[in-house]
Parts: sequence; C-alpha cells; structure tokens
Amino acid sequence: MAALWALRVAARQRPGLGPVGLRALWGDRRKEEREVETDGAVPEKEERSQPSLMHPPPRRRSYVPPEDLQSCLESHVREVFGPSVPEDWQQAPLQEKRLKHRLLARLAAELGHAVPNSQLHRMHCARDVLGFYRTPVRDGTKIDELMATELPPNLKIIWQQ
Repeated sequence: MAALWALRVAARQRPGLGPVGLRALWGDRRKEEREVETDGAVPEKEERSQPSLMHPPPRRRSYVPPEDLQSCLESHVREVFGPSVPEDWQQAPLQEKRLKHRLLARLAAELGHAVPNSQLHRMHCARDVLGFYRTPVRDGTKIDELMATELPPNLKIIWQQ
C-alpha cells in the first residue's frame, strides 16, 4: 500500500513520468529489495558447485538368489522380530515400519540386493520378502540379450556412440 502511494507521489512530482517510467521506477525498487534479501544468503553458484546429495549406485545389477535363501531369511526374521515370531515365520507381518526397515536393511547388506522404493509397499509379510529375493535379476537390456543370441545373417546390431 505504501509503495503504491509512493509511486503516485513520484508521478505527481515528475509530470513527464509515464507508464514506462513508473515501471522502471517500480522495477528498480524491486531490484533493491531482491539485493537486500540475497545479501545474507550464500550465492547460488557456490550452492550449485557442491552436490547436496550423493547419487546412489545404479540398482540394475545382476542378482542370483543364494541356495540357502530360505534359512538365511528365516534367521533374520527370528533375530529382528524376536519372540513375537509366529510359528510359521513366513506369516510374520511387516506392519511396524521400524522392524520392516531393520529386516530389509540387514537382507540388503548381506545379499547385496535391496528392495527398490517402488516395491516397498508390496512387502506385507516375510513371504513377500522371500518372493522378492527368490527372483533372479539379470543386468542388461533386451538388445544385449539379442546380441548374445544367434541372429539371422541379414540382421546385425551395431552400437553407435
């Protein structure tokens, strides 16, 4: 409100000051306000030069389930849940987030294969976790698979870089 009043007074004092001059006057005032706001802040160039987060390693890695996966998972479930594990350990519910995180973190560290964020909501019980870790993962694309197979003589795959 005070800024509008100041503009009107400035326009009366300078009769030749039209809309262009008022915009210039208003713009200069805004620039001054921005300078005052950014004086105490760290310059943007310094913020951008330092990475704020470390990039996680790529998730697409080969994973072959170990042969003793079921016993490994059972021992981890019994360690994390303690005496509250049901008789059928695969039915152990993962409702409590703290226990779910502890179990999945231990398995990821031991097996070298973590449950991606997009699939965390699917892990309701230990059976779901067992199903996830039973699934093998191959590192590669469909084109890599095609190159490994025997192709007809008239079909060739060439990578361009």
